[in-house]
Amino acid sequence: MEGYVHSIETFGTVDGPGVRYVVFVQGCPMRCLFCHNPDTWEPRIGETKTVEEILADYETYRPFLSGGGLTVTGGEPLLQIDFLTELFEKAKEKDIHTCLDTSGIVFNENNPELMKKFDRLMKVTDLVMLDIKHIDPEEHKKLTGQPNDHILAFAKYIGTTDTTLWIRHVIVPEITYVDSYLDQLGYFIGDLKNLKALDVLPYHTMGTVKYQNLGIDYPLEGVPALTSNDAIKAKNIILDGMRRRRSELQ
Repeated sequence: MEGYVHSIETFGTVDGPGVRYVVFVQGCPMRCLFCHNPDTWEPRIGETKTVEEILADYETYRPFLSGGGLTVTGGEPLLQIDFLTELFEKAKEKDIHTCLDTSGIVFNENNPELMKKFDRLMKVTDLVMLDIKHIDPEEHKKLTGQPNDHILAFAKYIGTTDTTLWIRHVIVPEITYVDSYLDQLGYFIGDLKNLKALDVLPYHTMGTVKYQNLGIDYPLEGVPALTSNDAIKAKNIILDGMRRRRSELQ
C-alpha cells in the first residue's frame, strides 16, 4: 500500500522515546494558528511511498535508533489510516516500536466501520502522542478551525486499549496560556487511563519562514514566543488540575 509522504527524518529525538525514524505524512484538516508545517496541509499531493519502501529504509538506520522506533506524524496521519495501519502491522512483525503523533481529529465513535479501523490500528500502536490544542470547545474552533469533541473522545477511547498515551499541549501567550484553561485541561487528563506523560510545548515562531516561502500571512504575527519560565508555570497549573481530578476519583 502507498501513502502520501511529505518528508522523513532519520534521527528524531523529540518524537517519542529514544532516537526515532520519523515519517511526516501529507494532509491535515486542522488549520492551527501556530502550525509550523503549513506545507503539510494539502492532502493527496507530493511523494508516494510504499510500506515496504519505508521499512526497508528504516532497516538501514536501525543500528542508530537506540531505544527508539518508528513515529508517524504530519500533517495528520489518521487521514491515511489504512496506510498507517498496514505500516504499523508490518513494523510490529519486525519488532519495531510504533508511535502515532496525532490530533485525533478523525476519530468518530458513532461510525462503526471507522471504529473497526481504529481498533485494528491500536492493536499495533505502542504509543499515541495526542496533541490537545485547546480544552475549551469554542476557543478550539477559533484556534484550529475544528471542534474538539472527537479529539477528547479519542483520548478516552485510548484508555480502552493497551496503547500508552502521552499528551502534548502547545502553550501560546493569551490563547492557551490562561490559568482557567490550563486547569480545565489538567482536570480532564487527570481521568485518562493509560496516560504516562505530559509534554508542555512552548509556542515558538520558528515556522514563520515557511509561511513567507508559501506566500501565506502568518496568523500569529507579533505574538511572542513563550518563555521557559512561563512554560514551567503552565505545566504546574495543568498538574494541579490533574491532581485535583485524581483525588476526587480515589
